[in-house]
Amino acid sequence: MAPVGCYESLAAAIQAGAGSVYFGIQGLNMRSGSANNFTIDDLPKIAEICRNGQMPENYVSPQEVIYPETVTGTHKGKPLNSYLTVNTIMYDGDLDKMRRIIDAASEAGITAIIASDVAAMTYARGWDRTDHKPRIEVHLSTQLNISNVEALKFYAQFADVVVLARELNMEQVTHIHEEIIKQNIRGPKGELVRIEMFAHGALCMAVSGKCYMSLHEYGRSANRGACAQVCRHAYDANIINNKEDRYLLDDLDHDIQLTIDNKYIMSPKDLKTIHFMNKMVDAGVEVFKIEGRARGPEYVKTVVGCYSEAARIIEKSDIDQSGHCVLPDNWQELVNVWDKELARVFNRGFWNGYYLGQRLGEWSHEYGSLAKEHKEYAAKTMGWFSKIGIGDFLCEAHELNKGDKILIIGPTTGVVEITLDEIQVDYKVVEKVNKGDRFSIKVPTKIRPSDKVYLVVNN
Repeated sequence: MAPVGCYESLAAAIQAGAGSVYFGIQGLNMRSGSANNFTIDDLPKIAEICRNGQMPENYVSPQEVIYPETVTGTHKGKPLNSYLTVNTIMYDGDLDKMRRIIDAASEAGITAIIASDVAAMTYARGWDRTDHKPRIEVHLSTQLNISNVEALKFYAQFADVVVLARELNMEQVTHIHEEIIKQNIRGPKGELVRIEMFAHGALCMAVSGKCYMSLHEYGRSANRGACAQVCRHAYDANIINNKEDRYLLDDLDHDIQLTIDNKYIMSPKDLKTIHFMNKMVDAGVEVFKIEGRARGPEYVKTVVGCYSEAARIIEKSDIDQSGHCVLPDNWQELVNVWDKELARVFNRGFWNGYYLGQRLGEWSHEYGSLAKEHKEYAAKTMGWFSKIGIGDFLCEAHELNKGDKILIIGPTTGVVEITLDEIQVDYKVVEKVNKGDRFSIKVPTKIRPSDKVYLVVNN
């Protein structure tokens, strides 16, 4: 399941082979403070794109001018399920908005909502209606912190899919999965409840994201999707009144003081499970969820692409007598390749989370990303000639040189990665282009006017 916060990321998810996507619209989702959020008016378009498994050629964004050449079309994938997050804490003043959002999602044909508040669940399930006809399917958010069978049995009346707490280990997940079968725990569809778990991305210092630190310091509640990420800051520790067991922490980025002990003591490394996805499958996990709705489309394409490839290999693997996946002989070589790819894009360093039994967290040592690469804006697309596979560009911000690696990103195009083997200006081969130059390069995949070109820079 891929995270999408914009149409560029949605296109990237399709390119990467995602089976489903999840997203939020403005308000009542756990990334409502992010700049990457759709609006309620986007719901029909998102649902249509996911049903078709393809970005439409007639999609017009404020930044995009439609190029008339449509010979080769857009990337076509398989149909995707679409999941709308409506998973914040809700107060009475939010209920009308919640109902409008769920009604709009139902009318648009969104597959399901991801919810944590019973008010959203009961409304989605149609409990307020005389015939109790459901409005839309419900999935149980990790914000519910479901960690045991009894809790799951209660919430199964609302949903067929549960995102279990991220603090569980695989033995606990295996037990829950076995009890689902043994106790015949079924959701509203009459099917056994399916287990979904986060497989990659940011982790929070709080239990399943339930944190009040941002609210305490800034009046911005993480439980309302407005986390200020105070925990990610660096802190200096100073002994208070010569008491070695007590320290005053000065936030190096903001005018805040806390009492604790060292730098980045609340900022966990990111979760990475690709090297033991088989153990998660053995435990009964059926859906692997990627965190990162606030990340760029290149993150979505890279991470989803790696996990999709790993999932396909595991899916095709044999099963031994104990019911466990038998991995191919070159599995570790593949993991090494995926690790390098995942390190290229946004991350705070990686660890296994709590899934393999580790009781204490691992903490990042720097603020922001430890990615091996980052992107810098360089040019915009002016046109694309399908019959010869040539893109026309205007260099606007950053010089480009032969041999550079670039990303072409757009709301219909998604992400196209290219190495500049040859650059032409006025039909002449050149070694580099500077700001203001109009240039052309070979681009075998269709791109569109106003797609942005980024230089990939090694960190």
